Amino acid sequence: MSGATNCPETPRQKMIGMMYLMLTAELALNVGRDVLDAFSLVDDSLTTTTEIFTEKNEKYYTQFEQADTENHLKVGALRQKALSVKAMADSIYDYIQDTKIKILIKSEGKSSKAVKGREIIVENIKNKDDMNVPSQVMVGSNGIADGRDLKNKIIAYREYVSSLILPNDTIVLRSINENLNTEDPKVREAGREGEHTTWERYHFENLPLVAVITILSKLQSDIRNSEADIVNYLYSRIDATSFKFNKLSATVIANSDLVFRGSDYHAEVFLAAFDTTRKPVILVGDYDSTETGYKMIGKYDSIPIVNGKGVYNVKTDRLGEKSWGGIIQYGVRGGGIQSYPFKGKYQVLKPNLVISPTKMNVFYYKIDNPVDISVPGVAPDKIRPIPTNATIKRDRRGGYIVRPTKTSGTVKIRVTADVDGERQSMGYKEFRVRKIPKPVAKVAGKSGGTIRKNLLLRVPGVSAELEDFVFDLQFNIRSFTLTTTDAGYIKTERQKGSKFSSKQKRLIRNLKSGQILMIEDIKAVGPDGRVNKLQDLAFKIK
Repeated sequence: MSGATNCPETPRQKMIGMMYLMLTAELALNVGRDVLDAFSLVDDSLTTTTEIFTEKNEKYYTQFEQADTENHLKVGALRQKALSVKAMADSIYDYIQDTKIKILIKSEGKSSKAVKGREIIVENIKNKDDMNVPSQVMVGSNGIADGRDLKNKIIAYREYVSSLILPNDTIVLRSINENLNTEDPKVREAGREGEHTTWERYHFENLPLVAVITILSKLQSDIRNSEADIVNYLYSRIDATSFKFNKLSATVIANSDLVFRGSDYHAEVFLAAFDTTRKPVILVGDYDSTETGYKMIGKYDSIPIVNGKGVYNVKTDRLGEKSWGGIIQYGVRGGGIQSYPFKGKYQVLKPNLVISPTKMNVFYYKIDNPVDISVPGVAPDKIRPIPTNATIKRDRRGGYIVRPTKTSGTVKIRVTADVDGERQSMGYKEFRVRKIPKPVAKVAGKSGGTIRKNLLLRVPGVSAELEDFVFDLQFNIRSFTLTTTDAGYIKTERQKGSKFSSKQKRLIRNLKSGQILMIEDIKAVGPDGRVNKLQDLAFKIK
């Protein structure tokens, strides 16, 4: 399970390692320019090796993602650890790359041909033998510089990675510690045997620029190599062999059996008690039974697998009941394919909008018109009415109140509904707009004819009533005129409001049987604010 076991060094890696050690040794002998140029070859090989590790690691992460999708309870925690390793490895890798660029720009300037974006082209390095800048950047005058920071980052990474390894897994633990070793080495100078120098001085002090760049590339390769070791180790801890199956059944679950024409029918197809790292193949179409199982016949399609479940989407166009089905092909332990048939049905309906006026078939201007709005198969809170030439709001009973904003014409109410998370149009209805009809003027409930004088004196005055109207609306009498004859003369008294004035009552008291009482110029105001001139009233006194 270690890097030595799962990721053994290839002949290419062994060759690169030998070249790296040989060139480093030759530097101690102050070998000339040709040795410096040879570092370009080594760095290119290291870069290629790092890319191979990176590609391999991405495959591990992809496998982790697939396993997590299929069994999050078992894989989720291990995958999170692997992603944490990736985040730390990426951070150190990028830090090293930034350090390379920093050294080159400081040595050759921002126009260095060796720096192309974030890529380093070693063969284009001009100051390959520069020994000052790498030492300044990585070691510094007091030994505290980027090299010390890099060492601390590697130590933190190594300690975290090591904490993920079980104590008895010594092989992979040893591989990680060897790849990420930051111990202070012994001095290379003759006569100083037994003495130690710092890790950063040993690797970066008084070395040519091209050698330091190559050493940094090797550290990047080591980071990716250790990343591969630990991610592969974590993946190997997934016990894929523990899944057992004693009963399998094909299952079809749809969001709704009610589908409106033009909308999508959505269903999930999966195996109940299904727990495996392998994805099934789900085929939709006609099938037939065989001696060994089932097979597809005619034209058929496969559907995508999402989170271990097949997702079936089809555009609906024709109304009525629709049947569909297919088979689920599943790889069984020991090899071979087992097929499980499934069938499903759904209904396609025409969008059916229902708007029921509670008390009328028209809307009246400037009053509350109660309306019930519903869509079959859709919850009330998923419905949204949108009026034209009117306002609309909910009322306490769960319906709606519509108030036209124009005195005539039509009000259009368009309705949309939230169906399976999508807003769909359910159609619209139009209603005519009418003004509130004029009320009828009355006195003591009578609009004319004979009347007793004492009844006239008992009632407060004139009222206005809507006869045979669906709404119980209040009209206020603004003014009226009472006319009669008194001692042979025509007497007229005008009154503001609905009640008889004292002068009008005096005229009523003086009336004799057979005389005529006229109430004229009656004006009333309704809830819409319009002033209505009502019919005249004529009464004959009994």
